[in-house]
Amino acid sequence: MSEQTRPLAYGVPITLSRAKELAGTAVSEATRRGWTFSIAITDPNGDLVYLERMDDTHLASWMIAIEKARTAARFRRPTKAFFDLVEAGRVYITTLTPGLVAVPGGVPIVEDGKIIGAIGTSGGTGKQDEIVALSAVASLT
Repeated sequence: MSEQTRPLAYGVPITLSRAKELAGTAVSEATRRGWTFSIAITDPNGDLVYLERMDDTHLASWMIAIEKARTAARFRRPTKAFFDLVEAGRVYITTLTPGLVAVPGGVPIVEDGKIIGAIGTSGGTGKQDEIVALSAVASLT
């Protein structure tokens, strides 16, 4: 967030079928690693398009996944950026808006240089959440 980069433009929102496909990739990655996750896909405004909760995932994970995706979409950057700011002592960042999540696992979904939505994952550590989210987004390229 400290770099002076131009924010991503908004694109046509992700479709339900693509959201399901993306969530399926995330579930496959989590399953391959023996993890259980909730995966949320939002449109660029942060509104929920699709949610999937794997069996035996902790009960709070679905809410966390949605808020991670919403944060990544609305701020057009990964939630890890907020985590890094908090780690650097800039805790004020958590006061920007209710529901802002400063934990890895929320990643914008970008197509042709435009944000079409975001994915949020929850169920493991922040690092594990980020691995699952990034693996799904990488499948789009």
